[in-house]
Amino acid sequence: MMDSIRHAMQASKRWRESPLLTRFEAQIASLSPGDKVIAGVLASLVVVTSLIALFALKNTLLVEVPTYGGSLTEGIVGSPRFVNPLLALSDADRDVTELTYAGLMGVGEDGALVPVLAESYDITEGGTVYTFILREGLEFSDGSPLTAEDVVFTVLKAQDSGLKSPVRANWEGVLVEAVDARTVRFTLPKAYAPFLENARMGILPARLWRNISNEEFPFSTLQTEPVGAGPFVVSGVGRNASGIIDTYKLVANKKFAIGRPYLDTIRLSFFAQESDVRKALLSGAVDSAYGVIVPEQSGRTIFSVPYSRVFGVFFNASENPLFARSEVRKALSLSLDRETLVEEVLGGTASPAAGPVPPGTLSEDTPIPTGTLEERVAEAAEVLEKGGWTYDVENRIWARGTGSSRTELHFTLKTSNVSELKAVAGAVKDMWEKLGVPVSIELYEPGDLNQNIIRPRSYEALLFGMVVGRDRDLYAFWHSSQRNDPGLNIALYANKAVDALLDKERAASDASERDGYLKDIQEQVAADYPAAFTHTPDFVYTVPRGLRGVALTQIAAPSDRFARIAYWYRQTDAVWPFFIRASGE
Repeated sequence: MMDSIRHAMQASKRWRESPLLTRFEAQIASLSPGDKVIAGVLASLVVVTSLIALFALKNTLLVEVPTYGGSLTEGIVGSPRFVNPLLALSDADRDVTELTYAGLMGVGEDGALVPVLAESYDITEGGTVYTFILREGLEFSDGSPLTAEDVVFTVLKAQDSGLKSPVRANWEGVLVEAVDARTVRFTLPKAYAPFLENARMGILPARLWRNISNEEFPFSTLQTEPVGAGPFVVSGVGRNASGIIDTYKLVANKKFAIGRPYLDTIRLSFFAQESDVRKALLSGAVDSAYGVIVPEQSGRTIFSVPYSRVFGVFFNASENPLFARSEVRKALSLSLDRETLVEEVLGGTASPAAGPVPPGTLSEDTPIPTGTLEERVAEAAEVLEKGGWTYDVENRIWARGTGSSRTELHFTLKTSNVSELKAVAGAVKDMWEKLGVPVSIELYEPGDLNQNIIRPRSYEALLFGMVVGRDRDLYAFWHSSQRNDPGLNIALYANKAVDALLDKERAASDASERDGYLKDIQEQVAADYPAAFTHTPDFVYTVPRGLRGVALTQIAAPSDRFARIAYWYRQTDAVWPFFIRASGE
């Protein structure tokens, strides 16, 4: 060290004594005072110009990249009850579940499926055997290891008929085994092309859930204080005076399988009604919300993407035998003016739908009935008359039969107490009453509707939305085996020909072959009128302008907006290109 210092001092002395420096100093000394001032100014200009050029060069070469920090406060309608990938029922349930749990697979930047908890996977035996290798060092949010045994436990629990999991249909007949601590193998009874989508299901920690009975499962504290391996970890839960959850505070999971999320914290605020969320968004109490449109000049960015969901009024003949009659179902469907519904009720943020597949999914959509509302009503009335119904002008109602065998056409329509569905229900009621069919409307909070109306099939007619997943698999909605809870066949539809097509569509690995089956399914279901389909909405998501990295692809359920939340960011840094962090994908 001392030698280095000595050599540096000697070099400095030689420079000071060099002839070049001596001549330069003499030249400066010979200048007049005015010339010295000019020389000083010019030298300063050279230095300043050089510094500006260097700064500009630096800004040109440096790359802006996301960095850790920042937070987001999101407003959500409803309150979570089952934060659990096996029991999540409401949108609020699924939102928190998406943030706190992770599956073997996840969604990549372009919307394609990519490994998350899995490091890799292999498909063999003609598409019936899937083998996943887990990443090394996986942990749950409580620090316990995540192994193949946890995957096996989660799948077996999903298959347990006593639990009545809504995802049970996805795992029927699937054999799961832990080959070793990091390897899990699934053997399917037959080829099922969309199986990788099922592998997005969040994994539960077996050690915490194994000794909880099916009866106790829904009431465990783990339902609201989840232990998962997702991008965020629960750090606080707030409740109102009634004990209902109204806030969640989540912090970034530093050991998330594909890398720590950029955002430090997320706060979820839950509201009873959509109007409350809108007020909170406009006042700045929350930063973001879906399904709420605010003026663009409010300092926010509004995303609008196709929603893979079909809404309609589903008929339940078990509750009201009227709906066992095809002419009644057909007349009710024909009399709807879907274009007016979309433009005037939904503000153009939707597409008309008359079949079970979202418009644009296939090369041909189910044709939408045309003509004015009056023309459609007249056509629907003709269908009823041909079915033996007579319009009773005095009582303003359709009826068939006489005396004790007289049947009148009227029913109750149930739906969720959110502004969009309330508006649609009101418009549908008006259209049907123009046909001469009285309709009563009953509204329920989202959680109550799911738990006490949909699951026990306690409705005559239900205005609801089918979530047609990224895999476009309609099995859970239209196969006759799915008519009872936890199946999702809410129209209690049964058609052997459609059952066979659904089975074939699931097994087909060729995309064009699957499209062919799906087209046939669409045509047959639409022709049976098990529901009066109305529309496919757009998914509208409002976020602050300072939030970047948000890239929404296909949205099947609102929770899909969080599929890549680990890559959302609010803060950036400028670095040289060779320091850029690898994305991990």
